[in-house]
Amino acid sequence: MIEVGVNGYGTIGKRVADAVAAQPDMELAGVAKTRPNYEAETAVRKGYPLYAAVPDRADRFHEAGIDLAGEAEDMVMKSDVVVDTTPSGIGEQNRELYERYDTPATFQGGEDADVGDTSFVARANYDAAAAEDVDYVRVVSCNTTGLSRLLAPLREAYGVEKARVTLVRRGGDPGQTSRGPINDILPDPVSVPSHHGPDVNTIFPDVDIDTLGVKVPATLMHLHSVNVTLEAEPSAADVRDLLSDESRLFLVPEEAGIDGTGKLKEFAQDTGRPRGDLWENCVWEESVSTEGSDLYLFQSIHQESDVIPENIDAIRALLDREDKQTSMATTDETLGVGLESLFRGARRRVVPREADD
Repeated sequence: MIEVGVNGYGTIGKRVADAVAAQPDMELAGVAKTRPNYEAETAVRKGYPLYAAVPDRADRFHEAGIDLAGEAEDMVMKSDVVVDTTPSGIGEQNRELYERYDTPATFQGGEDADVGDTSFVARANYDAAAAEDVDYVRVVSCNTTGLSRLLAPLREAYGVEKARVTLVRRGGDPGQTSRGPINDILPDPVSVPSHHGPDVNTIFPDVDIDTLGVKVPATLMHLHSVNVTLEAEPSAADVRDLLSDESRLFLVPEEAGIDGTGKLKEFAQDTGRPRGDLWENCVWEESVSTEGSDLYLFQSIHQESDVIPENIDAIRALLDREDKQTSMATTDETLGVGLESLFRGARRRVVPREADD
């Protein structure tokens, strides 16, 4: 069994911890938290060993009546690998701790690319993380993950000449009360390209991609307007068939009446998804259209959850435990990845299986 420590237990960390606990080849060594808030209580309720991320704050947990298993350093020592889900910039500072104990680690997309030996999206470059000289991997951001998942099959099937993407980005996560804008629409950044295009190039160095970012007063999901010039001229039906074969892409059928991200989230909740999470890119099937070699579509990305399967696959890749196909299939099976609508024939599982199923 792989002993996995999760350093940081916020939006991403708590989801990674749950995903680790669901894997047949992994055990959760513990989670590290900076303060005894409601998320720390959640970890205790779930029976996760809780460690103080900042040793000087350990007394705060005791004063709140929460017992600790130790400090983050203790968790690192007992872990085979650490998933660092701390806020942007903190992961880079933590790397020295992981190096001290020769503990491989994954970092998140908020860190600079050079925090790891390679960037990672399972569908796109799994083998890069499995290389012998790789000990630290950066799982790229939610938006870069979503774009890379989409571009991977398009590159393989048709070739990609140029990609142009406008990202309509949520202002903050539901719990980020200090984020905005409240009543505004902001170019973010006002310069071109946004950081997403160069970030995709850490996965696909040869892809010509331009990205623009806009921030809006919403919390639910991101929305991408995508135009890809392909090297071939497939029909829209061909592209739909190609994308529907990808377990981490969900083609939203017109019949479902899902006309925006709000209904997407409600659909996820109605199907029993934990926290209403959508691990898949949600591509509006009706939007998939072609004009010659130009492909157009809209897709939505759930910023709180789409990188969770990637973190699980990155663990196996780092430790060279499974090949790409086996790891992705195991991750998808245990989490319940592979959302489909009843309107499109045989239904795949839309809720996670219980551990003893």
